[in-house]
Amino acid sequence: MAVTVNLDAVLTPDFQNSSITDLAAAPTTALSGISPEQAEGLRLAFGIETITDLADNTFVRAAIAIREMAKVAQ
Repeated sequence: MAVTVNLDAVLTPDFQNSSITDLAAAPTTALSGISPEQAEGLRLAFGIETITDLADNTFVRAAIAIREMAKVAQ
């Protein structure tokens, strides 16, 4: 079964027609709201250069886990 998702709201116009596999390798600036300066900060602070790097980041994953556990604890 094919699944379709419209990600235009979270992507910059240059990346809105990209395949999901291309998006995984895209720079973080492909995400709407991440400026080149912010992307450079992510790179310098955490070594994050791509959307996959961001998703795989230990701190991001820990923050998501904490948020989800807090929902269950409530």
